[in-house]
Amino acid sequence: MKEEISTLKNGGIGVLATDTLYGIVGSAFSKKAVARIYDVKGRDEKKPFIILISSVRDLQKFSIRLTKEHKVFLEGAWPGPVSVILPCKLKKFEYLHRGAESLAFRMPKNKKLLELLKKTGPLVAPSANPQAMLPAENVAQAKKYFGDDIDFYVAGGTKKGKASRIVSLLGQIPVVIRK
Repeated sequence: MKEEISTLKNGGIGVLATDTLYGIVGSAFSKKAVARIYDVKGRDEKKPFIILISSVRDLQKFSIRLTKEHKVFLEGAWPGPVSVILPCKLKKFEYLHRGAESLAFRMPKNKKLLELLKKTGPLVAPSANPQAMLPAENVAQAKKYFGDDIDFYVAGGTKKGKASRIVSLLGQIPVVIRK
């Protein structure tokens, strides 16, 4: 995994199994990686990506300030397949929030993935599929979709999971955006 970690730290992108689906991953702090992922997916430029983190402390890297209510909610939801939308109005993260002034984060339950995130830092991780296509269920399918446009592929078996639940914590009460 050393080579993949180095690639991610240097602005590269890869496909690997998350705890829910195969994702295209790249450093959340690399504008180049984020732009490449939008390009290879053919994704709507207005739709922000979910960012995988290894701990609640990673939110500080995005200047996210948690309320007591946020902390209580996250203790019950993480780690696991729940992505949480939190306010982030900073201009320097506009390449991530795409003008929405909020970001979605998820702390996966998969131990190997958490270890990777500790070494790489937060990663954007949209599902491994072109816009309007079904998510890749394995590396072979991901390679058919993206070929040499991806720097590396890491096999993780077959993934037929569901995308994470998305919950907005922008208002007074949590609101489920995607079940």
